[in-house]
Amino acid sequence: MALCLGVGFWGAAAWATNAGLAGIIGSKAMLTVNGSAPHATSVGQEYLGVKLISIQGDSVQVEVDGRRRTLKVGQNAMGVESSGANARAVLIADGQGHFQTSGIINGRSVRFLVDTGASLVSMSLTEAKRLELDMEHAERGISNTANGTVTTYRLRLNSVKVGDITLNNVEASVLPGDMPFVLLGMSFLNRTRMERSGDTMTLTQSY
Repeated sequence: MALCLGVGFWGAAAWATNAGLAGIIGSKAMLTVNGSAPHATSVGQEYLGVKLISIQGDSVQVEVDGRRRTLKVGQNAMGVESSGANARAVLIADGQGHFQTSGIINGRSVRFLVDTGASLVSMSLTEAKRLELDMEHAERGISNTANGTVTTYRLRLNSVKVGDITLNNVEASVLPGDMPFVLLGMSFLNRTRMERSGDTMTLTQSY
């Protein structure tokens, strides 16, 4: 069964991320994101798309939707609110020319690798289990590989967020074997306008 699948289009709006500081415990900040339970986060770590930059006394500096905000205990800060064609994501190529970026699938942080050769957003079975995707109801298929015939899965992700862009109902495939990244394939990229200038790629949501 070929993995080149039709793309279902679904209008979506990207809303600002709401980050809050519930407390500071030692060298960790208890961050909340979009109403989540407090999560112990170390400096340099990212939680649901919010990166902790520094801790200073009773306040922290975080990066929310590409902008830095200072939070005191009990405070919340909103990121950039954007919708439709105004939502963007700016990616910088690594030393090998690959575009990697952090993102969110169904509210959980992932690491993406842009792959225009992938028909769908694709991930390993291990990653799908970490994201607690509903594999029981996923559509099964067969793919022939160098190692023989393997079982693959097709399903839809409730939401995929990269930068300011949030898309709903995104088709995805789950493959056996290990994959260091989630491949950001054309089921996401087809719903954006891609522009590359040198080592910079800008994705702008189309619909």
